[in-house]
Amino acid sequence: MRETENILDLSILKPDYMGFIFWEKSSRFVKKSTPDLNKKIKKTGVFVDASEEYIYNMISLHQLQAVQLHGRETPRFCEQIKKLGVEVIKTFSIKKHFDFSILMPYEENCDFFLFDTKGKLPGGNGYVFEWNILNHYPSRKSFFLSGGIGIDNMVQIKKILKRTLPIYAIDVNSKFEISPGIKKIKALKEFKKEIDEL
Repeated sequence: MRETENILDLSILKPDYMGFIFWEKSSRFVKKSTPDLNKKIKKTGVFVDASEEYIYNMISLHQLQAVQLHGRETPRFCEQIKKLGVEVIKTFSIKKHFDFSILMPYEENCDFFLFDTKGKLPGGNGYVFEWNILNHYPSRKSFFLSGGIGIDNMVQIKKILKRTLPIYAIDVNSKFEISPGIKKIKALKEFKKEIDEL
């Protein structure tokens, strides 16, 4: 999210989280102030290999409640960010294979994991990875499911939510955009209604 009017329109739907990208190479990069949100919506900053100082400054400036880390951040770094008083969501990218053993050092230092599709960019690549890989997920830590999810994935979403996987949230972005950072409110309303009814 980036534009105030679009942000406020979306906030009416009361998503659990709303993301703001603080990575300069992104076409969705936030360059200005962001409006206050309903306290039930967790304002989330998205970062890629940012310094602790930069993340701290963005938390203070934008009153962030959660941080998504999309780079090569270490478990120790995640621990330091968690001490700043925000939820820490550590992202891992998946394509055809994934070594789940790399999650172990992060277990105590993150609130949630997020599984996204591996692509040219750290996120927002617009396509879905093979969700069956998650059948081998060894942890009890809850995670966000992400990666090119759109309204046309509803059948797949219903199937995966019937499994015993600890899916905490469905993270959507590019499939609901008019242009980078500008969301289709009507489509998101329809999608959320279907999710809420599951």
